[in-house]
Amino acid sequence: MSADDDDITEELLADAGKLTGLSLELLGLDPHPDDMTAEQRLQFDPEDLAEMAAVSPDDRRKAVGQTRLLAGLLWNSASILIDQLFRDLGTISALDAVTPADIAGTSVLSSLPPQFAAGCDAKFTQKFIVVAADVTACLVRGWTAPGCLAAELAVRCLLDQAEITEDIYELDLPDDWRAAVEEVLLEDAESNALYSDDAGPHNGGADGAGGGSLAFEHWFRPFAPGDTVPPYAYS
Repeated sequence: MSADDDDITEELLADAGKLTGLSLELLGLDPHPDDMTAEQRLQFDPEDLAEMAAVSPDDRRKAVGQTRLLAGLLWNSASILIDQLFRDLGTISALDAVTPADIAGTSVLSSLPPQFAAGCDAKFTQKFIVVAADVTACLVRGWTAPGCLAAELAVRCLLDQAEITEDIYELDLPDDWRAAVEEVLLEDAESNALYSDDAGPHNGGADGAGGGSLAFEHWFRPFAPGDTVPPYAYS
């Protein structure tokens, strides 16, 4: 690890405390029984509590450090995501017409299901920025499950950015960190189907598990009456 790698690790660890919307436990850290209340310990089997308590101090310190590093990485990636989306907007706004090749050359929009690339014009990108900003705000105010397909896709773009940073700096994170985070942030996600071979740009009849249409024009519509989408994106 180079000096620059050391610097980014220290920076991310310093940012970890800013991620107030997700606890370290939600990011995969097993709590120690001594840190639980009596009520919390009742939620676990005695065998699980014994296993948690048996973790050595060194292994515990490593797990805490890795999870804090992940928290800082998500915080850092949220800022990069929005910055890159504004760059994408500048790129798209300068074009007379948007082609799939144009989208393939962008920083964030290229992570969206490619069969829908032709629809990713400036207006779409503006709406997606608003949704992405709302999603990343949940990392601070308290996590709320994405309320529409665009929000789920914004989470995926956030994790894509986190993986890029991880790869560049070879961060010391658990191998399965993304799967663990997706299990929390994208539980029962309908957007998985958008990456299948059957999800074409005109597949307006395809329905997700919750009954919401996967059609491109429905990406900014709430999944259910209780779900929220920022007014600008929903309009």
